[in-house]
Amino acid sequence: MTETALTVQQTARPTGFPTAAHFRFAESPVPEPAPGTALVENLLWSVDPYHREMMDGDFALNAPLEGRALGRITASRTPDLPEGEIVFHRQGWRTHAVVTPEEVRRLPHHPGVPLTAYLSVLGGTGLTAYVALTRVARLRAGEDVFVSGAAGGVGTAAGRFARLLGAGRLIGSAGTPEKVTYLTEHVGYDAAFDYHDGAAADLLTAAAPTGVDVFVDNVGGEQLGAAIGALRLRGRVARVGTISQYNTPDAPPVVLDHTAVVERRLRIEGFLVSDHRDAQEELYDFAVPHLRSGALTADETVIDGFDRIVEAFLLMLRGGNTGKILVRKGD
Repeated sequence: MTETALTVQQTARPTGFPTAAHFRFAESPVPEPAPGTALVENLLWSVDPYHREMMDGDFALNAPLEGRALGRITASRTPDLPEGEIVFHRQGWRTHAVVTPEEVRRLPHHPGVPLTAYLSVLGGTGLTAYVALTRVARLRAGEDVFVSGAAGGVGTAAGRFARLLGAGRLIGSAGTPEKVTYLTEHVGYDAAFDYHDGAAADLLTAAAPTGVDVFVDNVGGEQLGAAIGALRLRGRVARVGTISQYNTPDAPPVVLDHTAVVERRLRIEGFLVSDHRDAQEELYDFAVPHLRSGALTADETVIDGFDRIVEAFLLMLRGGNTGKILVRKGD
């Protein structure tokens, strides 16, 4: 255990894309656990698109940022959190955290499952994709699915889960030719397009000329409007996020075919994964056997070193990752 602790703090509100100047690393002594708490030394950190939204007002300035993390308990003053245990908690963006038993979730022991999977395909990212498909869109076998932002953490998990759930054709959008190739050659998408190559409606029509039944939307904006036009009778939209507008607050409003929503009896539902934490065990039951058999792969971009967590966050916002981006303790 290091002799000092580091936290990442936000120092100013960004306009548009944040930069490294909006953050600072603060050093302090390693905290001591009080009675009823335990000290966690963090091993893995998640950086997520929702952090960008929180930078506009939810994160307090000059205070440690929250975020998902996995760590090992190194000192404990409660029998509920034994030393050596690996736990999940939300006091990320720091090397050490003092937690209570109510603030953590002890990880299950699934032999053969890598630790990183608990922050990617088995973590909040995978849970978001699973809930979008099974609880919100209620995907049925044989239905065709379009996923925007398909090369990110939720997008790759959604594609792999949809295939395992018996989906028909899978169509995805991404931001580079390399990601398009990755989707079709590695993740299992039947077709994919680079959204920079033209109007989203035209690109989606070319990839899915007969339409789709389900749209998992990570992006919003023009692609949401295009998907509404492509959905078949009683099509469903699971709204996960609006990445296209996180750094462009003055983006034009989404143009939707409201007549199509009514005439085709479409359903558009947004959700927060935090409202579906009861689905965590269900996700384990579904995904762990496929991970063990090799039928499911966790798509991850792993950055080594806590000192690179801001770099990893900015890389993710610029689309520099494939799959879930994680930061791993360097040593």
